[in-house]
Amino acid sequence: STDAAVLEQLTDQHPIVEPILQYRTLSKLKNTYVDKLPSLINLRTNRVHASFNQTITATGRLSSSDPNLQNIPIRTELGSKVRSAFIPKNKSDCILRADYSQIELRLLAHFSKDQALMAAFAADQDIHRFVASQIFNVPIEDVTSEMRSRCKAVNFGIIYGQGAFGLSRSIGISQPEAKKFIDDYFARYSSIRKFMDSCIDAAKHTGYAETILHRRRKITNINNRNANKRAQAERLAINT
Repeated sequence: STDAAVLEQLTDQHPIVEPILQYRTLSKLKNTYVDKLPSLINLRTNRVHASFNQTITATGRLSSSDPNLQNIPIRTELGSKVRSAFIPKNKSDCILRADYSQIELRLLAHFSKDQALMAAFAADQDIHRFVASQIFNVPIEDVTSEMRSRCKAVNFGIIYGQGAFGLSRSIGISQPEAKKFIDDYFARYSSIRKFMDSCIDAAKHTGYAETILHRRRKITNINNRNANKRAQAERLAINT
């Protein structure tokens, strides 16, 4: 395989890997943004006018197109230069950027009613460091960066149904180690396991999952005999 995840693991083994990754990054920026964005400028207003779609995604989230303003790069220096091309019409105006802080985990704490997680968020603690201190049973000030990194991967992976195989690849440990880590996580946060099981049970009974705003999403394969299709449906039931 030559996907990015595999190549990144090989960067120290051959000098050609890094240039390949750099080329792919530059090619993506050029084709998706540098070449495409000017073609979307309205000739009358000399601006771009994106569409925000309210009824397209299965989850009910807004999507954006022509251009997709929800996916303008920022994580790299070159990506930030693409974003800097977006400026307000009037010099006295400004463009604000806002993002929810760990919204998935906050919702997980809300739905599962886990007292420890809710207290940690209420105290504005670093949630990944807090979880690491509980999983590894060490004082929060003794949590290492590696401990925090592992718990961060589990915190977000759990929400989207990541298993031992996926976790082992994402943080570079063996599958047995990853399985034990997940088992320890659910042993400590049993209310999260109960919440996830309740999402699956409800979808099996009703055929849909319901969001916090009571929007229903049909889960078609939740009772499918095919184990892979059923597992995918169960993940959808949880992360909807």
